[in-house]
Amino acid sequence: MPLALLALAVGAFGIGTTEFVMMGLLPDVAGDLHLSIPTAGHLVSAYALGVVIGAPLLAALTARMPRRRVLIGLMVLFVVGNAVSAAAPDYHWLMAARFVSGLPHGAFFGVGAVVATSLVAPERKARSVSLMFLGLTVANVIGVPVATAMGQQLGWRATFLAVSAIGLAAIAALAGLVPADHGHGAAVGVRGELRALKSLPVWLALGTTVAGFGALFAAYSYITPMLTDAAGFAESSVTLLLALFGVGATIGNLLGGRLADHSLRATLFGGLTSLGVVLAFFPLLMRTEWSAPLGVLLLGLTAFVTGSPLQLMVMEKAASAPSLASSANQGAFNLANAGGAWIGGLALAAGLGTTSPALAGAALAVLGLAVAGIAFAVDRRREPVRAGRLVAGSAAPAAEAESVRG
Repeated sequence: MPLALLALAVGAFGIGTTEFVMMGLLPDVAGDLHLSIPTAGHLVSAYALGVVIGAPLLAALTARMPRRRVLIGLMVLFVVGNAVSAAAPDYHWLMAARFVSGLPHGAFFGVGAVVATSLVAPERKARSVSLMFLGLTVANVIGVPVATAMGQQLGWRATFLAVSAIGLAAIAALAGLVPADHGHGAAVGVRGELRALKSLPVWLALGTTVAGFGALFAAYSYITPMLTDAAGFAESSVTLLLALFGVGATIGNLLGGRLADHSLRATLFGGLTSLGVVLAFFPLLMRTEWSAPLGVLLLGLTAFVTGSPLQLMVMEKAASAPSLASSANQGAFNLANAGGAWIGGLALAAGLGTTSPALAGAALAVLGLAVAGIAFAVDRRREPVRAGRLVAGSAAPAAEAESVRG
């Protein structure tokens, strides 16, 4: 695999670390800035809002620029956001800095996925995307726990300085490893990128992402009370158990990339089905201390098997202008995060039990399967139309040539 994929993975590692580390640092930030925990929690929302707004906006605005330059510029914005977070004098500055930190997130993964797939042979596209996403999953295993511990020992500002340093390393790697002449956005421009979002298959692919990863976050958002109240673990054990989720996600991500290169459709349907089954049995798995860790591992594995296939599916549906659609898919992941957590919370609020969010997630996985099925059915119905246009397009020049010869 090209070394340029390593540069993308380093950037993904930094982004994954800064995205999730705030959740572990909330008590420290709240205490230092004299905030309540719920108020400090808005800093997580500010980052997510930056992702949703920045993904399509920055991808569209940079559509004509060389992609290496775009990736470096996005990481510069990432470094600035995290450096300002470290120096923020009050809550309002920190809120603005977290929003800025989130802006490049979606566009980096979106443009990065386009770069990754263009660096390899067609039969290795999904694997290349999974290697970029490897930085994100490893961040959950190593980056977030280490950064959280650093923040608790040295202060939360030190964490954001460290993340800024990771961003600088990513800039150096991108400048040194991604080919300089790679990927001029050239002809399509902003209008061409926006036209890609008018396609029904693109929206169905994005809908599959929202439902599929909404299934994950419906359960994962409430994994701590499941582990403590249902499985009986002490709160001190939760961090180690969540590292198991990261291990499962890393394995699932690599496995999904490899399988999707053989069959995108089978991997996507198999992953969503497996995720639905794991979530359906999650209440049983959470009953004992020996089965709960297995459930956490399987949750990460089955969810992230679908990560690369979903990204590649969106890119294929918008093949003429993939950068915006690919970046929009990152916004869909964040919408899944918020929407899944909300739906899981409804199950809890209805008094259905501590593990009920997992069953809500299973229902979302079934919905994801249904949307994916519709997407592939639409594709099958459009294939004869596309084939007819190709035949007609090739027949016309042939007829003209025949008339000239006659």
